[in-house]
Amino acid sequence: MPIDIYQAVTDRILEILERGVVPWRQPFMRGSDGHRGLPRNLIWNKAYRGINVFLLAVTAMIEGYESPDWLTFRQARERGGHVRRGEKGSLVIFWKRHATTDKDTGEPITVPVLRHYTVFNAQQCEGIGVDGPPPLTEDEEPFVFEPLLEAASIVHGYEDPPRIERNGTRAFYRPSEDLVRVPEPQKLVDRESYYCTLFHELVHSTGHSKRLDRGLDTQTSSFGSSSYAAEELIAEMGAAFLCAVANISPATIERSASYIDGWRKRISADKKLVVQAAGAAQKAADWVLGVKPGAPPEEARP
Repeated sequence: MPIDIYQAVTDRILEILERGVVPWRQPFMRGSDGHRGLPRNLIWNKAYRGINVFLLAVTAMIEGYESPDWLTFRQARERGGHVRRGEKGSLVIFWKRHATTDKDTGEPITVPVLRHYTVFNAQQCEGIGVDGPPPLTEDEEPFVFEPLLEAASIVHGYEDPPRIERNGTRAFYRPSEDLVRVPEPQKLVDRESYYCTLFHELVHSTGHSKRLDRGLDTQTSSFGSSSYAAEELIAEMGAAFLCAVANISPATIERSASYIDGWRKRISADKKLVVQAAGAAQKAADWVLGVKPGAPPEEARP
């Protein structure tokens, strides 16, 4: 029986939420160079994107994997090693171009189709030449100053950005004025929290009609509505992507049981929400980073 990919992803996210973990608010893994980084395929040395980032990064956190590298069962064998007996794989999804015929015109077209495969962390394998990243030496101080410089570079590199005001006591994006307001940096717990907060609001700003047009300035979404919740999920995930690019961890914040239960209910009611929100979040993060949409989806390789 064919797997329902949307449902499989949703079930995994719900399983994570049941543990009391909000996946898009967790720190990403430490790469072998000693810096936080995105999960990546060992063979192609290419970072995963979209919902795969959260599926793999949180799995690594829960299972205690230190390596950012993942590969398929076949790739492990082709590398001369193997997956250890009894190890459980992790779901990864990708879009593949599929040739078909337009129902209205009869013309040949290609459409993106959602597919999936299973990957294993390098630490679940033997004989592949990777035993995990070397431990940091005592005199190393990761994530102290450099990540903040990279975060500032992302903010300054945002082309045609919204107006940013740094005052007040709360953060928000006001679409009608194309305005982002965040507290002054010194009012937050630390500078990492400041950039995570700013990234969240900048991701919201990509939804303006002059950018990615998610209807923020042309449609009304009341607090608590489905569209409001979806936009908040996009902002949460998009900020996590930008934090990863800036080599900082999203601020670890305590979430009440009611907050987690709220996400669980939303996701349970719409099995496509997580995958679609992660895709929109990736586009938003790309926009802030200066990568504009237009190219067709690439066929991902496991």
